[in-house]
Amino acid sequence: MLISLLWVTAVSACQSPPTPTATPQPPALSQITPSPAGYPLPTATPPQTEPYPAGSPTTTLIFTPPPAATLDGEGSEIFLPLVGGDEAATATPLPPTNTAVPSPTPIPTVDFTAVRNELAAQGLTLAPVKIGFHTGIGGNSEGLEAWMHALDAAGIPFFLKSVDNAQPLFVAQEIMRQSGVPHVLVYRRASLGGSDYDWNVPNYSLPPEQAADLHWQMHRDAFPPELDPNLVWLETINEVDKNVAEWLGQFALKTAELALNDGFRWAAFGWASGEPEPEDWQTPSMVAFLRLAGNNPNRLAIALHEYSYLVDDIGHEYPYKLGRFQTLFQVADGLGIPRPTVLITEWGWTYETVPPPEQALRDIEWAARLYAPYPEVKGAAIWFLGGNFGEIANEAQQLIIPLTQLSLQTYFSAPQPPAQAPIEPENYAP
Repeated sequence: MLISLLWVTAVSACQSPPTPTATPQPPALSQITPSPAGYPLPTATPPQTEPYPAGSPTTTLIFTPPPAATLDGEGSEIFLPLVGGDEAATATPLPPTNTAVPSPTPIPTVDFTAVRNELAAQGLTLAPVKIGFHTGIGGNSEGLEAWMHALDAAGIPFFLKSVDNAQPLFVAQEIMRQSGVPHVLVYRRASLGGSDYDWNVPNYSLPPEQAADLHWQMHRDAFPPELDPNLVWLETINEVDKNVAEWLGQFALKTAELALNDGFRWAAFGWASGEPEPEDWQTPSMVAFLRLAGNNPNRLAIALHEYSYLVDDIGHEYPYKLGRFQTLFQVADGLGIPRPTVLITEWGWTYETVPPPEQALRDIEWAARLYAPYPEVKGAAIWFLGGNFGEIANEAQQLIIPLTQLSLQTYFSAPQPPAQAPIEPENYAP
């Protein structure tokens, strides 16, 4: 049965933002058409119930790496505090130039509040574009904070992952505290930092519970103190060995226990694109972990990577690379347990290449449509704005403005709970 999603686009996302001659108006609500009768109703997870406390954290701020000047949504420079010992310092503003910097051109934006209300009256719910960014140390993230502010102002949750660099997540976290928009933020420590122990994968030579104790303690103690574990997911492992699924299930159960006891949100596994096999989800300990995760959707998640591994074919071997999250949901449905929260913490084409913006936006539009019916999929982070990995940071940075435009002008409709979107990969093929 073909599933139709409502897709509204104000202007082509592949073009540069236009200069409006009058105040842009959102699409008329009459453009919204109810989904056809018989549309299989997907289930939405409960809305975020965690509090968003006001004010800044009281913990001493220690940024990794030290913060540099950034731009807010209006082009103003922001200088975040850098604390070393007991002496606080402030980044020095760059000297002014004689060249006037034009203000950003406003992007015509859907009135998402009005659309949500109109859809709710029809028994539908709104699903935004869930594609965001993955960043780290170095690279090129110019415009990232403006993207955050633009989506936040429109009430659209954004998805942001950062490795070894707490600064962008701290900025996002403070935006989230002020607005209450449930942005999805993920932090992972990957650098060795002088340790002989691997930060990225557990020690498979140890019993799984012992390995979990050791690995969790290391990551918990290294969690940046300026980040709030109630608001930022902690991802501790990356592209694990799929050949030890039962060991990993036991490891995940113990780590989940520790994370819940310590008040963290934990994302497990970080499976590589195309992994694991369906049977790997069905070992005794893995089933127990999936059940635990499904019953704790705001605290436990499954981290997946979805890459095509080809720059010119995002749908290559779909749904075995991109779209593989559907296998996990099929297993959960077959076991009669809730579908777990999924964070696609790496998404894209190859590790070193992003296609030109026009092609990339077509691929992103397709992926956004793929993820939209599944509220358990919280988002996907485009790889990569950080350093190393060739020129990918400069290429990915070119997607920030067009993705901002796409996100402000595009939404999907999905029916409200209690039913769930069926797993029918053929209906979402590129």
